[in-house]
Amino acid sequence: MHYFCLMQHIEKYQKSFLKYLESFTVDREPKNLYNPVNYILELGGKRLRPILTLMAAEVFGETTENALDAALSIEVFHNFSLVHDDIMDDAPLRRGKQTVHEKWDLNTGILSGDAMLIMAYQLFENYDAETFQNLAKLFSKTALEVCEGQQYDIDFETREDVTIAEYLKMIEYKTAVLVGAAMQMGAIVARASVEDQKAIYNFGRLLGIAFQLQDDYLDAFGNPETFGKQVGGDIIENKKTYLYLKTLELGTTDNGANLQAFMSQSNLSNADKVEKVKTLFNSSGAAEATQQAVKNYTNKAFDVLETLQISNDKKQSLRLFGEQLMTRRV
Repeated sequence: MHYFCLMQHIEKYQKSFLKYLESFTVDREPKNLYNPVNYILELGGKRLRPILTLMAAEVFGETTENALDAALSIEVFHNFSLVHDDIMDDAPLRRGKQTVHEKWDLNTGILSGDAMLIMAYQLFENYDAETFQNLAKLFSKTALEVCEGQQYDIDFETREDVTIAEYLKMIEYKTAVLVGAAMQMGAIVARASVEDQKAIYNFGRLLGIAFQLQDDYLDAFGNPETFGKQVGGDIIENKKTYLYLKTLELGTTDNGANLQAFMSQSNLSNADKVEKVKTLFNSSGAAEATQQAVKNYTNKAFDVLETLQISNDKKQSLRLFGEQLMTRRV
């Protein structure tokens, strides 16, 4: 399968998912509970996770129609976590629009988020008992890990001794396990073997780590026109990203001292701070090391593909999808 064909496929998944989402985001009472739910779900975004669920189901011989409830569940859960993350971060904007707690209020954000978590589980009720149980077990495990990842992230804000290994564990739990679960849910609906389910989960998990490292990189070095977020946002917020930790690890003592000084200086303008820190990311070798890490995790994901009991054509389409993610500029 070549690139054009893959993009047509992805467009097909997107269309059927968005159509299904439309039937889900209907007006319900009380409006102050459900309108915020519909609002966040209709805000757009890449819809990466539900697409992966549909893709995995099809790879293992299931129709995308039968995987739509699982795909929607993952998207509802993902957006629930964003609503609560935004409250914790006191973030004013999400995808360029007001966050739920800003547009309504804090209590609405908490309660509507709670409702979304329950709605995500409810979607499994449309499957037979065995599929329901397998989906719910994976989902509970993953949801708890996402909470653990979020807590690690919060803890890291006040710690000066975060290691690369700890950072990788944090992004695995906060981001990557949900990508893995999205793919395994498609495999569960398709009744794939347990071996294949585990393998496709690992494929997604490794791609998820690569995806997040690429995000760290693009946050500093992306093109503001295409990235969709404020470039340098992580630097302005003093986040200890992979780039930051690698600069401390690989750079000279001066590099490390300068980095920590720039990060704590309040008299620097944001633009100056971003430029100075980016220069350190480059000169220490951290920028290059981050790009290399993205490649390494992507290649590990591709190694897992080889173990799947599916046709080479299907392996190729999953590989192409992975390559797409890694060469993205958005």
